Amino acid sequence: MARVGIKSRAFEKEINFIFSKSGGKGGQHVNKTETKATLLFSINDSQLLSEAEKKTILNKLKSRISTEGILIISDESSRSQHTNKENAIKKFLALISKALQKKKVRKATAPTYASVKERMKEKKRKKEIKQMRRKSAFD
Repeated sequence: MARVGIKSRAFEKEINFIFSKSGGKGGQHVNKTETKATLLFSINDSQLLSEAEKKTILNKLKSRISTEGILIISDESSRSQHTNKENAIKKFLALISKALQKKKVRKATAPTYASVKERMKEKKRKKEIKQMRRKSAFD
């Protein structure tokens, strides 16, 4: 299910960009140029992802996905539109590959000697507390 080394070339046809004015450093330049890159990727319309992969991504990245099923990623860390576009693509690929990774199954192990001793010690202490609460034969 998870693909190793997802390439941006495969997704290029399915990714759209919107550029807008960015805040932050840049002086007067920042007021004139649209350097903020917003990546838009429609998960439901993707031809590259299987139905199972789409469900997994929709489930794991639901906080980043709009109600129309569009994954939205923005970057405005640089003064360069090209650099921000590249950073957005890197974030996108990292998110998709992480969402498609299978979680390792936990292997059950036997309790350690020390943990068994500690549990038995605690059980004995509880037993003594409860015995002290009982009415004695002399009451």
